[in-house]
This record gives sequence, structure tokens and C-alpha cells, in this order.
Amino acid sequence: MTSNANIVYLDNNATTRVDPAVRDAMLPYLSESYANPSSPYTFARAPMLAIAQARRQVAALLSAEPEQITFTSCGTESSNTALHSALRARPGRKSIVTTSVEHPSILRYCERLESHGYNVTYLPVDRNGQLVLKELELSISDDTAIVSVMWANNETGILFPVREAAAAAHCAGALFHTDAVQACGKVTIDLSDGLIDLLSLSAHKFHGPKGVGALFARDPDLLSSYLFGGEQERGRRAGTENVPGIAGIGKAAELAGAQLREHPADIAEMRDAFEQTLSGACSCLLTGTQGARLPNTSHIVFPGVEAETLIHLLDFDHICCSSGSACASGSSEPSHVLTAMGFSRQDARSALRVSFSRFNSSHDAEFAAGRVVEAARRLSGKHRC
Repeated sequence: MTSNANIVYLDNNATTRVDPAVRDAMLPYLSESYANPSSPYTFARAPMLAIAQARRQVAALLSAEPEQITFTSCGTESSNTALHSALRARPGRKSIVTTSVEHPSILRYCERLESHGYNVTYLPVDRNGQLVLKELELSISDDTAIVSVMWANNETGILFPVREAAAAAHCAGALFHTDAVQACGKVTIDLSDGLIDLLSLSAHKFHGPKGVGALFARDPDLLSSYLFGGEQERGRRAGTENVPGIAGIGKAAELAGAQLREHPADIAEMRDAFEQTLSGACSCLLTGTQGARLPNTSHIVFPGVEAETLIHLLDFDHICCSSGSACASGSSEPSHVLTAMGFSRQDARSALRVSFSRFNSSHDAEFAAGRVVEAARRLSGKHRC
């Protein structure tokens, strides 16, 4: 078994290492403070206070209010709940507008809605992966219940104009949701302007634990749970609270906020150095560079090179990266994001996603770039990849 010390982990859009400080924040609720926070006795006070503190910490990361935060099990549950709630809040409207490059948690849910008589518009993106706002505006009608546009694409890292999209939705009386799972903790998110109605996030994308997420609702009364049981989360999400996980997401949010304030350029500098090395040695194509994108994400197409084989070669050097969304791993289909951008099916199978975090170093970027160049050259059969 390979020691973790020898691994260069560059798949941080799939999941991240739990920060040691997050782990330490979780431990008391796995050992001495293990009471059910809904219990009436004093012993349950510490878990109850931990949940309240975490709610404040997550709200602070989003420039939101604590009462606007509901804890869930993951980003998928948050996004599903957001769409479900919007349709319940706008019962006379039967249309949804989203994009063709959303995460499967949105796309699969929308496909399910279509089978129940809803009309879903899947907006295209241009060759650069950008959403065309005019097309979005034209697709919204007085039958639209909700517009759902991701904050950042999980494969390319491209940032979408969510505030402009939200304003367009509101003009038609529709609600607006954004899947911010990839953006949260990586870019500054300020929800104090009131434009975003619903926002999904997940702890394990910003150095928190797996199995816990959150849903922001500008109006908490909008939420309509599809889990029925107890009155946890103020009656908006039944089920005994995952107190260690909630304490973890709170601490992770606090640390992510500090990173954004104190070291905003560190990760982007690693990413840029990695890309500069590739650009000087390869004929590869870097996607998403024409506009705003996540500071940690590099998405590269190597025409004529099978990405899965490239990933296996890099694995021999203990470098972890991916060809796209971990949620689509194992699928024989090419990336739906790249095909939506106009790439051929063959080129869509030639993409490598490299995503950095604050636990990476400039040495990681330099080492990985060299190995990627070598592996791509070998697979392309050329002296230059």
C-alpha cells in the first residue's frame, strides 16, 4: 500500500482531505458529548450548541443569516430539496430552466420531473463553456417555477453569471437556485444582496467531512422537506442530526473563510504554474481560460490521448487526478460538459481535470506537470505531446 506521504493528490474537486482542525472539532461529538441534541436534559446541551455554532459559521462564509441555513446529508440532497421546494412553492407553474452542463444531482432530478409532466429547458453553453444570458432570458416564462444554474462547473471550473441569471428569473416571478458545491470555500460568496433564493453546498468539497451538506434559503419558510419524521432542523429536515458532521462543516466553513481572506491567490498561483509548464511543452487545449473560473481547477484536453489511460499512468507516479466528475466515474459515455461545449466524443474522452487545494504545494504542481507531459508524450507517440 502506498503511503499517503507519497501521494500527490490533485483531485480536490472530487473530494478534499479533512483539515486536522476540522477533525478535532468533530471528535468531542463522537466521544464525550454524544447525546441526541433533541433530548431535554443538560447533557444534550453541548451537541445542541455545536449545531447552533456551525449554523453561524456556515452563514458567515456565505454572508447570510444563521436561520437561513438548513443542514442536510450532502449537496445532492440540498439540490433535490431546493427543486422540490420551489415546485411546491409555485404549484401552478410546470416549467424548469437549467443548463446542459449541470451536476447529475440536477440533471437526473429534472429527468424525473419530465416523466411527471414538467417541461424542462436545458440551456446550451458556447464553445468556451459559457452560458449565454440572452438565451436564458428568452427561455424563462410566466410558467417557470425555478431557474437552476450552477455557480461553478465541476469539470471545467468555469464560473457562471448567477446573479444576472437570478435577476432574470425574478423578473418572471420564478425562484432561483444555484448549485454552489464546487464554488463554496473556493471563491467569495456574498448572499446579502438577496438575489439568490436557494443555494446548495457540501462540506467535503472544502476540507470538511463527507456525509454533511447545507441548503441556504433566503426565505426559510420556502423549504418543503421530502423527509417526514421528527421536528429536527426546525421541522424542515427530519432525522437525528449528524452532530459530528455538522460541527465539521462549521469548522471547515470558518477555515475556508480565513483562507479566502488571508491567502486568496495561493492556490491560483499553483494552478497557473502547472498550466504554464504544460502550455510550454504540449499542444494541449486548456478549457475555461477565456473567462472567470475557479482558482484551483485546470481542465486540459489532449487530442488523440485517452484520458483514462493517462490517469492510470499518472497513478503509477502516485498522482491522483481525474477525467471529470467523480459522480460519473465508470460511465462509458464521454463528458456531457465537453460535448455540450461542442467537442467531439473522441476529444471529450481526452480531458484531464487537475484540482488543487491549500494542502498542495508548488512542488506538487511542478512534479505533476512534468509527469503529465511525459505521460501524454508517451501515449501520443510523439516527442512533444
